[in-house]
Amino acid sequence: MTTAATRRSDRRVSPVFVGILAVTGVTGWATWTGFAEQRGVAVFLFVTAAWLVSLCLHEYAHARTALHSGDISIGAKGYLTLNPMKYTHALLSVVLPVLFVIMGGIGLPGGAVFIERDRIRGRWRHSLISAAGPLTNVLFALVCTAPFWLHALDGVPSDFRYALAFLALLQVSAAILNFLPVPGLDGYGVVEPWLSYGVKRQIQPFAPYGLLFVFALLWVPSINLAFFDLVDAVLRGLHVDTGFSDCGYWLYRFWEGTPDMCTPGA
Repeated sequence: MTTAATRRSDRRVSPVFVGILAVTGVTGWATWTGFAEQRGVAVFLFVTAAWLVSLCLHEYAHARTALHSGDISIGAKGYLTLNPMKYTHALLSVVLPVLFVIMGGIGLPGGAVFIERDRIRGRWRHSLISAAGPLTNVLFALVCTAPFWLHALDGVPSDFRYALAFLALLQVSAAILNFLPVPGLDGYGVVEPWLSYGVKRQIQPFAPYGLLFVFALLWVPSINLAFFDLVDAVLRGLHVDTGFSDCGYWLYRFWEGTPDMCTPGA
């Protein structure tokens, strides 16, 4: 059985993804240099573009792992091109995750690539395919926080620190939420292969509502507080001051105004 895409074009990086990378680079430079007339606009564009990059890499990780696990149909579906418009539902995969960030600063997961599970043998492979996406968020969070836990912040402008801290918050929250064993989320995909047929049959009707259920729970004040306490604890473990992620959040939501504590020299 071959595990490689059949055509070179199936693996070619999409111009759409290259464009998102370009926007991330340009707006990251604007955030670093203070080139933008409004600080918050630069941070908003940089974090949003970088979040889209992480969404693409999340789904790519699922697809690539599935390919090497036996689903050779992945390439023909365009999932290896990193083009977010090739996912099963562009609205769920791109638009909603961005709206969740704008509305509440939460890295909720989006839609998924369609994997032909009947092509894949072995429970460990099925679990690994599901885990690959949120593990990408973990890696992205480590990259974002590297300047903090490596104590390499000298010379890094404050706005860029704030943006990285908020982006790390999104990645940490996405990883935690994705690993929840809730039907419809990757965490359930990790444990599902190990469940009995009867249990899976009972849970299956609830799968389409898992994400909505989690989203609704996060609107409960006590649950929301506990969740963000956990996210902040992880960030502190990575040497990220929660004040930085808070300032990143307020800069990102520039239309609401930025507190004085997040203004250089204040």
